[in-house]
Amino acid sequence: MMAQGTNAHNALDQPSTWVARFAPLIPAGEVMDLACGAGRHSRLLAQHGHPVLAVDRNADALALAAGKDIQTLQLDLETDDPTQTWPFAGQRFAGIVVTNYLHRPLWALMVASLAADGVLIYETFALGNEQFGKPSNPDFLLKHGELLEVARQYSLQVVAYEDGYIAEPKPAMVQRICLIKVENPLAAENLRLI
Repeated sequence: MMAQGTNAHNALDQPSTWVARFAPLIPAGEVMDLACGAGRHSRLLAQHGHPVLAVDRNADALALAAGKDIQTLQLDLETDDPTQTWPFAGQRFAGIVVTNYLHRPLWALMVASLAADGVLIYETFALGNEQFGKPSNPDFLLKHGELLEVARQYSLQVVAYEDGYIAEPKPAMVQRICLIKVENPLAAENLRLI
């Protein structure tokens, strides 16, 4: 079970406690806030000194996300072939943050766009959430252990992982993970000691 008081839902002002907890691990460099909504995490990441690329398909939300050190990009990634609409193939981000969004065909693209020693912070709804409301479609709910399987599949170092129930801001089942794309095996060994 997860601690109460965690924020796994969209809000205009408060970043997720999970993202806030692990944002300091992101090394210097540009960060992508994918499916950023109104930019609560974009603002947090900019406060940490990162230039931020806030990506969402909703123009109204992006207007709220725009700000100092935050560049916005309106983009719909849910096409039949995301590799044709992923404009970041040559870019490498120091961090990628995703909350309350799941489109499985993007996993390989996100990992490929993560810089060496870059951090991926991911948090979204999991199976079991249907008992609490939306999202309830299994296509938008993580299977038990799915984020751990992503880490294994792409050889990412797990810093922290949670899968379970939260009571606030409203009851939900969520899964969240913080991963590092470790390029140096000695660095990976040191992470295990933390």
